[in-house]
Amino acid sequence: MTLATLADVLGPALSGGYAVAGLVVLGWEDARAYVDAAESEGLPVILQAGPGCRRHTPLEVLAAMFKTLGNSAGVPVVAHLDHATSIKECRHAIDCGFTSVMFDGSHFPLEQNIELTAEAAQVAHSAGVSCEGEIGIVGHSGGKTSSSTVPDEAEQFARSTGIDAMAISVGNLHLQRAPSATIELDRIRAVESVVNIPLVLHGGSGIDTKMRQRLAAETAVCKFNIGTELRMVFGKALRSAMKKDPNRFDRVEILKETEEPVRETTRSIIRSIGPQRLSQPN
Repeated sequence: MTLATLADVLGPALSGGYAVAGLVVLGWEDARAYVDAAESEGLPVILQAGPGCRRHTPLEVLAAMFKTLGNSAGVPVVAHLDHATSIKECRHAIDCGFTSVMFDGSHFPLEQNIELTAEAAQVAHSAGVSCEGEIGIVGHSGGKTSSSTVPDEAEQFARSTGIDAMAISVGNLHLQRAPSATIELDRIRAVESVVNIPLVLHGGSGIDTKMRQRLAAETAVCKFNIGTELRMVFGKALRSAMKKDPNRFDRVEILKETEEPVRETTRSIIRSIGPQRLSQPN
């Protein structure tokens, strides 16, 4: 199966009342575990290259990795650029083969965010690629503060940019190590009453499983970005592998032991927010 766009997987999610997992990739081992998990569940997955990943690995390498996994998978796989802050970076990712880009202009004034995000969407759509934008500011746990999405601004943003999906700030935070976010359901309802596109929640690790399930089934939230939760599983598995034998040095053998724990946690995440009638667990 060839790579899919964000619109390819989120359109059915919006109409079907479920969500797709946007999973933060840091390397080959976790990316492969994510796709294996999606295949086991018979559901799509979004592989995301965020700023931290891109500082470590060139976009050309990430694109080749995502394309290799997507083209050999039996389920839709989206190659997604997360939190791009320039049109140049979006163009570069598209040229490399990414099928989806997220332009993050949330830190700009509304008019500038609209202008730049609309340009990113035009660039993406002209190449047959999807575009996600962000309105409101999603803060970081212990860091940058949030600014909740204003429904009227969200309507203007969605209408004026032509984006395929819209990330919103409704109590979700990046980098939360525990599911402690207090989600503003009323704000989500207000936003979805004035827009007709899939909504995205960044900082999905901070949202507990029951709330994710509820949002996926009952609202227009069709994508949860999840990274910290899976990185913690990876780190625990890596420490366990090293403790088995302090003299081990073969990185391939050590890193192999991280894949099963990450894969099984990913399966649980994908299954919990997906349409149960389509799940095909082994």
